[in-house]
Amino acid sequence: MSFDAIGLPEPLLQAVKSAGYKNLTPIQQKGISAIRSGQDVLASAQTGTGKTAAFSIPIIESLIKSGASRGSGVKALILAPTRELAKQVKENIEQYCQFTQLTTTLVYGGVGNSEQQKRLEQGCDIVVATPGRVLEHIQNRSLRLNQLKFVVLDEADRMLDMGFLKPIEEILSGIKQPHQTLLFSATFSNKVKNLAKQILQNPRIIETARQNATAKKVRQFVYPVQESRKREMLSELIGRNNWHQVMVFAGTRDSANELAKELKLDGIKAVLCHGEKSQGARNKALQEFTEGKARVMVATDVAARGIDIPDLEYVVNYHLPFLAEDYVHRIGRTGRAGKSGTAISLVSPKDHRFLGDIEALIEQKIERVALPGYEFDLNPELEKQQATKEKKAVAKNRYQQIRDKNRSLEKKRAGSANKGKAKRKSRHSSR
Repeated sequence: MSFDAIGLPEPLLQAVKSAGYKNLTPIQQKGISAIRSGQDVLASAQTGTGKTAAFSIPIIESLIKSGASRGSGVKALILAPTRELAKQVKENIEQYCQFTQLTTTLVYGGVGNSEQQKRLEQGCDIVVATPGRVLEHIQNRSLRLNQLKFVVLDEADRMLDMGFLKPIEEILSGIKQPHQTLLFSATFSNKVKNLAKQILQNPRIIETARQNATAKKVRQFVYPVQESRKREMLSELIGRNNWHQVMVFAGTRDSANELAKELKLDGIKAVLCHGEKSQGARNKALQEFTEGKARVMVATDVAARGIDIPDLEYVVNYHLPFLAEDYVHRIGRTGRAGKSGTAISLVSPKDHRFLGDIEALIEQKIERVALPGYEFDLNPELEKQQATKEKKAVAKNRYQQIRDKNRSLEKKRAGSANKGKAKRKSRHSSR
């Protein structure tokens, strides 16, 4: 179904078309219909399926038709688990509102309160926020919700995993007037179901994909490898195949820090995205990664959730996640909006039990690939037998060759970039 066929107000339809949308995705078709009905909504959809538009378009449509005006109070509150996701949601909504008088404000922690408070006091129609900071503004009376019509919980499962249940309960308990509550989640976990029972009234339930579904266009592979040779294999895969924009998931912040340092020693520039990094540092890392200045982003699950890199081709699980559901979230970073992607898991015997959980969840056996020079049986009992002194010596020599090659490639890339800057500077000075 096309957006032309669903009767959107002209300013909204014009904005949707300018964003490049023609036809509705399944979650958009079902979500817009449900929200228009006035019911609460409990929706499950994979990332990259257009769910932000699914809730924001009918909200904007309702505000346009009701004649909402600036200064008359906040009409919609959208809660997101991370600052990164909140920023992306706000940017999308602003795009849909570009031909209207509706205004949007972003509220999140990690920065000063005063500027956000000033914007709230000036008045806005839609607030996109993280739960902790918006609760502060409510308690300080710089944010009033007495005109609220819509509350959205985006990626509710992740908010609950991050411990935001209490702030969410406090926020919602303070809203006294009738409103629609829209809960969107990648999975219908028990936590999500319990929250839905608590805050939703006779909701319309929408499922556009199984909660264990992975994107159809994401090719998935398992590379068996000794734990001690994972970094070596990763460097070879990136260097030999000349991969760019590779998101690598590490199990902990410490392991992410160590891996990023080691990749740099191998001649592969890597940036970091995890919870110990400041917001400014994460923004800088994301910018360098998306602009191609760094080939690899090493991330942890919580920090990476909500980051949207439209053309990301490769996701690598350096460590498999403890929760099988997080595997689905991770590889959902690639293969978005109908594009193809590749997800590679480097699996050692210590990861083997997690691999079994993942394959049980997604109901498929992931293809195994034996990389020449790294042939390895995932049977834990055979690991010591295969790690002989001879193989270690061969591996060390091979690894040094990989490191030298990657350093050479990185120097060439840097040289090309510097030449480009010099040419631009020369042209500028000659004017």
